[in-house]
Amino acid sequence: MGKTSWEVGKILGISERTVNFHIQTACRKLGVHRRQAAITALLQAGLLHTASPPIQPALCHAETHLPQPAEMTTPAP
Repeated sequence: MGKTSWEVGKILGISERTVNFHIQTACRKLGVHRRQAAITALLQAGLLHTASPPIQPALCHAETHLPQPAEMTTPAP
């Protein structure tokens, strides 16, 4: 589920009213009346892509070797 206008405003550091203003402007330009319809129109036009699934931690670090504390060396004084 998406974020509310209040949540988007908090993330961006702007007011909820400003978020709603920009959403309404985008909807008007897309010729739709609701936020969900705007998202659908953008997806169909190829202007918005869905997020890829998150990478699982076990897969993203499978080939990475991080030194353990015993393997780390301290610099000479």
